[in-house]
Amino acid sequence: MKFSDWETWYEKILDDFGFIREDDEDSAKLLDKVLDEEGYITIEELKENCVDFKNTDKFIVFGAGPSIKKHIHDIRENYNLDDYVLVSADGATTALLEGHIVPDIVATDLDGNMDDLLAANYRHAYPVIHAHGNNKELIEKYVPFFDNVLGTTQSKPEGHLYNFGGFTDGDRAMFLSLALGAKTLILAGMDFGTIVTQYSRPKNPGRLMPADEIKTKKLEYAENLTNWIRENTDVELINLCD
Repeated sequence: MKFSDWETWYEKILDDFGFIREDDEDSAKLLDKVLDEEGYITIEELKENCVDFKNTDKFIVFGAGPSIKKHIHDIRENYNLDDYVLVSADGATTALLEGHIVPDIVATDLDGNMDDLLAANYRHAYPVIHAHGNNKELIEKYVPFFDNVLGTTQSKPEGHLYNFGGFTDGDRAMFLSLALGAKTLILAGMDFGTIVTQYSRPKNPGRLMPADEIKTKKLEYAENLTNWIRENTDVELINLCD
């Protein structure tokens, strides 16, 4: 998705959620500064190290919805994981590690289980770390501990950062996959419902919880952006929840 296309979505998101654009931009400047000091990778390097290395244009994106454990089991039974680039959306990383799967790429705004995000990176997963208005403290605290980071922003991309489109970790992982050349995109654990899991909200008690109003609205955007991909790209998109 071009930024000119994303900006229409972005302006609506700012209005619907009451977010402040300048906060997103300040967070992006911070992430860019940290990456400048600590090191970063480009989208070309990520493609070379993941997509070209595996010689595939088939991707599986893992979300943190209620179906994630079942889908991990089904994928292990029915797919050769070596044939796919595996992209986890933040908290889904924990579920994958529990299933003894290390993703190739992790798309995160750093609100998942930090121990698991770092463990995946230690096991050579590439972190794609996202800056938005309310994660500046997390960026400052944790980004220096990650290696081979590709940075993304909610707002206009500047410096070392990219904006491929997308709002939540899950749909941003989809747009990232498209930017990396995906022709087949399989979605696992992408329920788009009104229930959140402990993988999505690791600080909350209970395995399954009703989504609050904000989370429900975010999931609606994620579903709408997924439909945009169906309608505006040539990618074969298969949601295992369908």
